[in-house]
Amino acid sequence: MKKIVIVPLFASLLLAQNVKDKELTVKITDNMPYVTTTNSGKKVKIQRIQDTDNQITDDYTKTSRPCPPFCIQPTKIADGIKNIEEIEFLTFMQNEIPKGTGVVIDARLKSWFELETIPSAINIPFPVIQNASKAKAKKIFTLLGMKVKKSGDWDFSKAKKLAIFCNGVWCEQSKHFIAGMIEHGYPKEKMLYYRSGFQGWKLLGLTTVVHKEIKK
Repeated sequence: MKKIVIVPLFASLLLAQNVKDKELTVKITDNMPYVTTTNSGKKVKIQRIQDTDNQITDDYTKTSRPCPPFCIQPTKIADGIKNIEEIEFLTFMQNEIPKGTGVVIDARLKSWFELETIPSAINIPFPVIQNASKAKAKKIFTLLGMKVKKSGDWDFSKAKKLAIFCNGVWCEQSKHFIAGMIEHGYPKEKMLYYRSGFQGWKLLGLTTVVHKEIKK
């Protein structure tokens, strides 16, 4: 598990920070050794762990959780919502985030986000939009690029594209988040669902970040 710890007194856990690109043993694809993005204003290199014997050792090794609530989610989470996986997710980071046209959304509860997340993600916990009033939804959508016309109508033409994830195929937090966004009128074509989620990301040994020190 590769993490970048964004807290004082914690060293970076990048396992191949100084390895030259051509020497990488584990690339993302043949022609994509890594992807660069920003997280909390800092440049982050997303690449896979270079230790080919590395194994996941935390809660994401679990195969079975009580269902409900941790039930396997359908591939098609909602009509009109496009699914993406890791390569499309990384391409989104490369193409949309630098232009300011896209945002990565971690739809999990704040405690999960602070513990560990995908670089560049911002946290909008699913209950925030699921239980939002129209006024609260308006505020959130405005932060995501929506404009309010003089008539009072909501204009989503410049609203950002969203790449949304939660814990994985057994997690329904993205489903609730997306349902709330749709209910309040956010365009379906501007939302992408990363179904494999955080467990899928970690399974491939991709870089993660920590935003809060967890004291033992």
